[in-house]
Amino acid sequence: MVDLNSERRIRVPILTRVEGEGGLYVQLDGNEIKECQLNIYEPPRLFETLLIGRSFEDVADITARICGICPIAYQMTAVQALENAMGVKVSPEVERIRRLIYYGEWIESNVLHVHLLQAPDFFDCDSAIELAKRFPNEVKRGLQMKKFGNRLLEVFGGRAIHPINLAVGGFYRLPRFDEMASLLSEFEWGLQAAIETVRWLAALDFPEYDGQYDFVALKHDDEYAIHRGKIAFGADRLIAIDQYEQHFGEEHVAHSTALQSCQLNGRTTYFVGPLARLHWNRDLLSSSAKRIADEIHWSDCHNPYRGIVGRSIEVVHAFEEALNILRSYDPKVPPRATFTVRAGEGCSATEAPRGLIYHRYRVDDAGKVQFAKIVPPTSQNQAQIESDLRRLLPTILQRPDLEVGILCERLVRNYDPCISCSTHFLRVTLDRGDGKPPTVIRA
Repeated sequence: MVDLNSERRIRVPILTRVEGEGGLYVQLDGNEIKECQLNIYEPPRLFETLLIGRSFEDVADITARICGICPIAYQMTAVQALENAMGVKVSPEVERIRRLIYYGEWIESNVLHVHLLQAPDFFDCDSAIELAKRFPNEVKRGLQMKKFGNRLLEVFGGRAIHPINLAVGGFYRLPRFDEMASLLSEFEWGLQAAIETVRWLAALDFPEYDGQYDFVALKHDDEYAIHRGKIAFGADRLIAIDQYEQHFGEEHVAHSTALQSCQLNGRTTYFVGPLARLHWNRDLLSSSAKRIADEIHWSDCHNPYRGIVGRSIEVVHAFEEALNILRSYDPKVPPRATFTVRAGEGCSATEAPRGLIYHRYRVDDAGKVQFAKIVPPTSQNQAQIESDLRRLLPTILQRPDLEVGILCERLVRNYDPCISCSTHFLRVTLDRGDGKPPTVIRA
């Protein structure tokens, strides 16, 4: 039996099956939770500072390096923010094709998380290798879907890892029609595979959990929001993207090299990602995604464990919408808008696979970056993850420490955290103890 009257320290030194390196630290005093920390100890990577003084044309290639799994999210958000800064208008055709390449990333990233990172938890498997032995067909199906998402990024972006084709104003080039047509049969298969995946996952036995979250996501009147719209949160509140920093802010916490986001009104936590997007956009899913959601009786969901199903519904949507764009693809449209470089400041928000991502840039008359701000999805979810852990712990305290640690780790994996993406520690306060005011250094 576990002695609940004694002090206990539970450490998960490294979270497994997540992207990047982080850990958990829990300190208990009887039934009291004294500390509950998501420790992000990867070194700060200072991308915002690396961009200062660089040409606007370098920004997409540099920000892509923030994440090897979702580089399009960083590139797309960056080029749109720079377009807003310099008054660049892209054509509706380019807007539509941008959705296509973003769908490729949604597919490869979400399928990776579902099959290799999170699904093993529901079958008490230690790894995806063990899961593949028990469910070889399902895992092979998932790997094939991921391959097709990568294939779209290769054709359209030049390569699957850190694509090189996105540019301010559009694209450097558009693929030939035959290159795109070759993807049709793969994506038709992928759509059916994605539907079967939803059915497989919907039958899982999910832990009971009701988070009552404040979901934050893009919302658009005419489409399932991915790269444009307004920011929805609270009780049906909508704000323009350029109002983001009036409502959401970042702060440094001592136990993490990553900044944590909160709502400025009350410093409350919030939730970004697939559950948030479905909360605000379910009625705008593609026809097949809407049918499978109805079939499994998907309704507004505040259970983070069921996020694996919500993520898979979005994969159905991505395959079907990508197919619609592929079937009408026209490589003859101008790939890039003409524009004049000018000084300005602009921001953008899009929906990375893990949730809302926000960029703001200021450039001078020569198009050199003077200021850069990047807010990734994981840093926005960190405080909410810690809040969820504090809520979970009282229900599992009677279990052995090892089991408590495993259950906490599984809860964190619900969010598909990309810890490397979130390590943007920007402020150092240096107090030399010489009686002078501390120096605040922006890294």
